[in-house]
Amino acid sequence: MTAVRLERVSKRFGTTIAVHNVSLEVASGELFFLLGPSGCGKTTLLRLIAGFLEPDEGEIYFDDRPMRHVPVQRRDLGIVFQHYALWPHRSVFENIAYGLEVRRFPRGEIQRRVQEILQLMRLEAYRDRYPGQLSGGQQQRVAMARALVIRPRVLLLDEPLSNLDAALRQELREEIRRIQREIHITAIYVTHDQGEALSMADHLAVMHQGRILQVGSPREVYERPTSRFVATFLGQGNLFPCRLLCQENSVAQIETTFGAWRAHTQLPHHATGQPLYCLVRAEHWQLANEQSPNRLEAVVKRIDFHGDVLLVELLASTHSLYWRVPTPLAPNLMPGHRLQLSAPPERIVLLSD
Repeated sequence: MTAVRLERVSKRFGTTIAVHNVSLEVASGELFFLLGPSGCGKTTLLRLIAGFLEPDEGEIYFDDRPMRHVPVQRRDLGIVFQHYALWPHRSVFENIAYGLEVRRFPRGEIQRRVQEILQLMRLEAYRDRYPGQLSGGQQQRVAMARALVIRPRVLLLDEPLSNLDAALRQELREEIRRIQREIHITAIYVTHDQGEALSMADHLAVMHQGRILQVGSPREVYERPTSRFVATFLGQGNLFPCRLLCQENSVAQIETTFGAWRAHTQLPHHATGQPLYCLVRAEHWQLANEQSPNRLEAVVKRIDFHGDVLLVELLASTHSLYWRVPTPLAPNLMPGHRLQLSAPPERIVLLSD
């Protein structure tokens, strides 16, 4: 297994800075996600790691070996692209075996390795078929098998599931995670799909405008974002301005449009009166009673049915807010209904940026 480390890596295309001063560590054997919107620099960063591009500044290390001037073919990588790039005139077996043939492995070793990877990928029944005879999900499995059969040091995946339907994406998410754990390979996965990142990653980095804004486990980044961009990009968040009244230990008193609230949070030292932003995740609202903290009154504007949950759009004062509630808990909710909601103090996140 191989650790990947980036130190102050930057890449420009003319006057456009695609990757800016990125430092990052990916631990050996983990599934690490680069997550962000289109154009944020995540694919450029993956191409720098792969060696398709050379950084203008900084260095990339595999373990402690600098890779900046090492060509792609000598980095010992497996790469899975968004487009499967399979040879249409070669069978599944022949497509998978291609990388071993180029490396001049003995025929017997090629047979053994390909058979092993066919079993791992559950493709034994398709070994003699051609890509045109396979579904999109089966073709993606073949592309992964071809990348893994050479036993690379690092596996790079560039939005590998974006061309598949929702049900198949979910199935292959589970397969990719299973395979990565079974073979204990270091894998770096690029996506704009937050569902993929939250459900699969050991750790993830959220990127925006060529920079990494936050790195952590999916739960850490989701529950404790450190910037407004991360808070709104990842998950359904309600973000509105507030002002710090005072704080003592881990309790902050804040002034909001809805009145004086309190938040249980490890807020760095800020001056009284400082403007902040208050984040409440859509699933964290609770129906309020007279004893509930952090109350507000809201009117239901719209209800979107998502099967097991309802996404409810609310109007509170001048703010549009969202409430994600299990369907059985709100069976009679209708537009126009007035509600009293509460935000638990331990669920509130305060942001200065």
